[in-house]
Amino acid sequence: MRIAIIGGGPAGLRAAEIAAEGGASVTLYEAKPSVGRKFLVAGRGGLNLTKSEPREQFVTRYLGPAAEPGRWSSLIAEFDPEALRAWAAGLGIETFIASTGRVYPRELKAAPLLRRWVQRLRDRGVQFAVNHRWQKLRPGLPVTLHFDVHGASHTVTADAVILALGGGSWPQTGSDGSWTEILLELGIKVSRLEPANCGWEVAWSPEVLAVAEGQALKNIVVRAGEVAAAGELLITRYGLEGGGIYQLGPALRAMREPALTIDFKPTFTAEQLVAKLGGATKNLFQIARERWRLGEAALTILLQTLPDRTSAEGLAGAAKGCTLRLSGPRPIAEAISSAGGVSWSELDEGLMLRRLPGVFVAGEMIDWEAPTGGYLIQGCFATGTRAARAALRFLGNREQA
Repeated sequence: MRIAIIGGGPAGLRAAEIAAEGGASVTLYEAKPSVGRKFLVAGRGGLNLTKSEPREQFVTRYLGPAAEPGRWSSLIAEFDPEALRAWAAGLGIETFIASTGRVYPRELKAAPLLRRWVQRLRDRGVQFAVNHRWQKLRPGLPVTLHFDVHGASHTVTADAVILALGGGSWPQTGSDGSWTEILLELGIKVSRLEPANCGWEVAWSPEVLAVAEGQALKNIVVRAGEVAAAGELLITRYGLEGGGIYQLGPALRAMREPALTIDFKPTFTAEQLVAKLGGATKNLFQIARERWRLGEAALTILLQTLPDRTSAEGLAGAAKGCTLRLSGPRPIAEAISSAGGVSWSELDEGLMLRRLPGVFVAGEMIDWEAPTGGYLIQGCFATGTRAARAALRFLGNREQA
């Protein structure tokens, strides 16, 4: 059984591991000179591997077309957070659960884990073909694959193929989305890749930037339409970044005129905030800053957006619902992840393309998204596991036929 895996990110590496364990002859093809580049970039933040929370809550974090009931319950059951921690321990990598529930390697580094992982794959017979950029696929069994290798054409065949080329974010690591054209030419439905878990642009005034650039808005609740999220926002020269706005990506992209509403004091009602001002009419903003414990950045934004600067009620209302108009998301190259990809309708339960027997898809190539917090890597591991197991079953059934 010859299985070719295209893409050396977490989904591809995990698929290679499962396929090799199942007795297949595995070759992993990667366009860059080395594998795991996006994995290493993720490690700059400590490598958030997964999240420790009840599974019924965990699976609700997967958004967009992938969010139909039961889909992610089934996929995460294939390889869940506990299994991922046990897998890391098997590589000699101890993990811990932070106060947020996020799970990290004890060393807070990606490189040691990646080195041990690649060595395990080599020990199990996985062959690595780097500097191989995928160019074309000819359907049929065996599947014929065409690569560009330093400008020269290279053709190989495989009994099954697992595509794990990533989405469109961080293209410098190899996930540039160029595969979309190949699949579209083969008649596969692919939704346009869009930035997810990304910053959004705001036309800040010079006054706001002078005070607030680089500052974080904490302990807030943000809303996009009817969707709300708790989290921090970081004020940048071009707009906003941070977990709060990342969670609202799907809702913001669906809005004709995207806007974000911030509740700076979510634990208080507007009436309670007014009462805290004690009937003050002079020095209203200074008193509000002290008694509401508002940061300088939050107060500056309120001053820029508040139509009524003279009443306690107006100030309290703005603090509970400060609306910012957004001009659009930052470019996909800057995004942490991407939305869009291969439509779920093109895939069977084993993540095989219905139109291309023997060709499976895993990771961010599929049309799903999730917020930061460990859900992205967990999703890649789970889909890589599912695709590889399904490929082994597909080949086993063919041998028995």
